[in-house]
Amino acid sequence: MSEILTLPVLPLRDTVIFPGVTMPIGAGRPGTLKAIQAVSAADEKLVFAVSQRENLEKVSPERLHTIGAVARVGQLQRVTGGVQFLLQGEYRGIALRISESSGGYLEAVVRRAEEMSPTDPSDAAFVALQREVRQRAAELGQKAGFPEEVVKQVIQSAEDPGRLADLVSAYLEISHQERQTLLETLSVEERLRQVLIQVQRQIGVLDAQEDIKSKVQQELGDRQREMVLREQLKAIQEELGELDDSDAGLKELHEQLAKLELPEEGRKEVDRELDRLGRMNRESMEYQVIRTYLETFAELPWNTRSDDDLELKRAEEVLDQDHYGLHDVKDRIMEFLAVRQLQTRRNDESKASREVEAAEPKSDVEPDVEPDVEDVKTLETDSTELETDSTEKVDLPVVAEEAGSKGPILLFIGPPGVGKTSIAKSIARAMGREYVRISLGGARDEADIRGHRRTYVGAMPGRVLKGMKQAGTKNPVFLLDEVDKLGVSYQGDPASALLEVLDPAQNDSFVDHYLGVPFDLSEVLFITTANFIQNIPGPLLDRMEVVEFTGYTEREKLEIAKRYLLPRQVSANALEEDEISVTDEAILEVISHYTREAGVRQLEREMGRLARKVARRVAIGEVESMEVEPDAAREILGRPKIHPEAKSIEDQTGVATGMFYTPAGGDIMFVEVSIMRGKGELILTGQLGDVMKESARAAWSYARSHAAQLGIPEDIFEGVDAHIHCPAGAIPKDGPSAGVTMATAMVSALSGRAARHDLAMTGEITLSGRVLPIGGVKEKVLGAVRAGIETIVLPSENVADLDDLPQDVRDRLEVIGVEELGEVLGQAIRGGSFEDGRLLFSDQDSDRASQRSDQLQH
Repeated sequence: MSEILTLPVLPLRDTVIFPGVTMPIGAGRPGTLKAIQAVSAADEKLVFAVSQRENLEKVSPERLHTIGAVARVGQLQRVTGGVQFLLQGEYRGIALRISESSGGYLEAVVRRAEEMSPTDPSDAAFVALQREVRQRAAELGQKAGFPEEVVKQVIQSAEDPGRLADLVSAYLEISHQERQTLLETLSVEERLRQVLIQVQRQIGVLDAQEDIKSKVQQELGDRQREMVLREQLKAIQEELGELDDSDAGLKELHEQLAKLELPEEGRKEVDRELDRLGRMNRESMEYQVIRTYLETFAELPWNTRSDDDLELKRAEEVLDQDHYGLHDVKDRIMEFLAVRQLQTRRNDESKASREVEAAEPKSDVEPDVEPDVEDVKTLETDSTELETDSTEKVDLPVVAEEAGSKGPILLFIGPPGVGKTSIAKSIARAMGREYVRISLGGARDEADIRGHRRTYVGAMPGRVLKGMKQAGTKNPVFLLDEVDKLGVSYQGDPASALLEVLDPAQNDSFVDHYLGVPFDLSEVLFITTANFIQNIPGPLLDRMEVVEFTGYTEREKLEIAKRYLLPRQVSANALEEDEISVTDEAILEVISHYTREAGVRQLEREMGRLARKVARRVAIGEVESMEVEPDAAREILGRPKIHPEAKSIEDQTGVATGMFYTPAGGDIMFVEVSIMRGKGELILTGQLGDVMKESARAAWSYARSHAAQLGIPEDIFEGVDAHIHCPAGAIPKDGPSAGVTMATAMVSALSGRAARHDLAMTGEITLSGRVLPIGGVKEKVLGAVRAGIETIVLPSENVADLDDLPQDVRDRLEVIGVEELGEVLGQAIRGGSFEDGRLLFSDQDSDRASQRSDQLQH
């Protein structure tokens, strides 16, 4: 039976002691120091060295492994904070019990662990296993850098297989847990196998490290050699004057960048990147990235400007030559040019004045009599005041010049085809500036405006800087088309990125992500276009000056077709001017029955169809020339595509004529009301929106609450239903401006009185009968005029909007301004009048009211 000993416990952190191995140990914990002190007093100087399960400062019996090593303490030396000593493992031990001793340290009852020797030590497999472990261990020692003689001596000294396994285990770079597993493996053969596996793994790791190291050194050596050779080649080529194209291009880039008048921040960035470029291998990807960046820098117009042509008369001629109508837009452009002309004139005058003052000689005559002290003070004071006044007079034009350099931001709002994009090009031509256009329709990435950072592969500047590079000048006319169609995605909101571009107070230091330095956009004349103002974010809209484009009248479309569209299509279809002529009546026929739009795009397409049909007849020799009359236009273009509404031919009960607005222009709409027996419900049909439904309910409530004034029997509402219908049921309709029309049709149906067929109306109503203003008056009135109606009822506040109409249209109209619904009914209902705040009917009596009630009940 094995000997059982009671020994002090030496707890080890992240360390395992193997039998036959000596290791230096440092101890500083109080319990450990007491255990060492107890061992020093004993004769055998043995301890039970066992590893901790966890790396903790405070040790308890349950936190220690069961199997450790009985070791001998030697060469004890006291140091600051504890002791150092050598610990030599003797044999494996199993702790039967670990407890706290009276001396303040842990004490263990230890029994020697018997190792399991192989059944046949001379077995060929076991002998081969021992040899393999010795050879592989020697190989590992040599790869780790130990002297070959020392490795062989140490391995040969371990003749016992178990001691060999323990010795190799002590020097393996393995984890603490793997060491403990080897210590607890009592089978010698199994321990040798596990050690061999760990040795082979260590050899594989060292081989891989060596291979990586050699490859890196080879690659670095090749690169360094290539760099030296390239520098030598460059020096030889410079001596011979045979620089390649890339060197010549780089030299040219240096010269371009040196000529640029860059801001301080831009100059620092260029110098830094040039320095990096000079120290970089030309074949590397980073070299190409930096060179592309510097080329972009050199191509931007940092100080290149085009001279403004501020001749107002010529500018007005250019605008009138390119576009017909659009008087408001042209007036705004002429105002801008006039302001620029005055600023330039004032600045030139101020500059000339300063030059004259600087050129005047100063008097060198000294006074004969010395002035009094008081006189000197007075003169000093006066000169100070004069100096102050002079400074103010000189500085004012400078401030004006700086303020005037900031261009306005114009927003052209209007339906498609009215000339928003084309007039921007005419503005550039009138001002003598370069013209740049970018379309923002569908842009969903913030990088479209600000560009990508250079850290991304394939980075490039945003559309704004690309446009500036395309213009080549610092003050172009820059058109941002379709700004209301910007999208939003996870990549950012491009509308938010435009806030800095379109803010005159900020865009003098616009920073593109790719460029990384401020670029001045304050001299650019930005023009934006949009179809719907409600689709533009509020902060962006606040930075722009809105200029509205309304639809063209038929007379304006006729002039545009004659002056621009027809000549352009005649030329585009290879016709001569004398081979085709189109009468005004034929053009009006095309406008009214083949197009439905606020602009002229469809009209130009139809003019193109006419020209192509005539070109075909001329080509086959059918005709030599052709004059297109209305009948001929119908024959060429086929059956009409558009069937515009026309006014009714007679008055009807329960039918009123309203006006509505669409982006394609205005038109009239009939509101029909039918009264029938029922439960007092209101039925609405015709794809009405929420706002129109509310207007219908307001009209129904107004009729019920004012029944007595309107000649409607009050008991009629209890047994009837009202059905309101707006024809063209396939088309959705919405808006508040049909309120007065619905109320008129409702009162007409309930009272049995006919509504006028030759009168159209528009306006919003309230429950009390007030008539509120609406929008789109010009388009609505033109639609009514096209339908043959010449009597218009408008809210009083909208009468001033008729100034936008052509004079010939205004002369034909009878416009009635109203403020309350009674005035509308007095005009729209036959036999009605509105006097002294009361609605009166010529046939209003009790017999008629009772007759209408009987009709509805029976």
